[in-house]
Amino acid sequence: MRVDLNADLGETVDGMPTADDDAMFAVISSANVACGGHAGDAESMRASVARAVRFGVAVGAHPSYEDRENFGRVPLSPDPADLRASVTEQMSALVTAGADLRYVKPHGALYHAVIADSRQAEAVAAAVADHSARLGRALPILGLPGAITAAAASAGLPFVHEAFLDRGYTATATLVPRGAAGALIDDPAVVAERAVRFVRDSEVDAVDGTRLAVDAASLCLHGDTPAAVAMARAVRAALDAAGIEVRAPW
Repeated sequence: MRVDLNADLGETVDGMPTADDDAMFAVISSANVACGGHAGDAESMRASVARAVRFGVAVGAHPSYEDRENFGRVPLSPDPADLRASVTEQMSALVTAGADLRYVKPHGALYHAVIADSRQAEAVAAAVADHSARLGRALPILGLPGAITAAAASAGLPFVHEAFLDRGYTATATLVPRGAAGALIDDPAVVAERAVRFVRDSEVDAVDGTRLAVDAASLCLHGDTPAAVAMARAVRAALDAAGIEVRAPW
């Protein structure tokens, strides 16, 4: 058994980090690095690339709406051409910072938009396909299934499903909206148990008790939650104890 463990990192805002990146990089296998949309700057991207090399972690681009004021978590409706250009610019910034880019995972409101909105999904997939052509290899897109799954396939890109360790699920297998009851999980023991269950049983319980089937190759933790480091260490220890190899699939 094996699984990828990813985290949103490099999310510096006005020069201040929102996570303990050193501690998180030490236990994950893939880092979704903010590249200037909702957070991050040239210095934080270079630092993330250096940490990735030091800890043997794969680097993925974490593009978002260009909305630093709201940390990219407010739904927007950009023109598809503008969104395509913005995602392209963000990926390019991370490569310029020295990243050996292995995959792309949208952030925040954009992440949720490409699940339901085919126009935004196609714009993101087109940007990733354009960048893939420049790199000479197809970059996988990481996320939850939806419109982005078909958009990635149409663009000739692999799509990799992920599951969330520190977020609650609704009975329809979507994430509980932030701010609603059960949206966030911050108990390291609970999160660690969920991680092993995701891999061994391909399932998780929704907030209403519904048992959901989940087939995910990657498990996500958010680096900016207060208990992120404790949860990440508990998850890694639980996976190791269960004989589950933590390894990037890219």
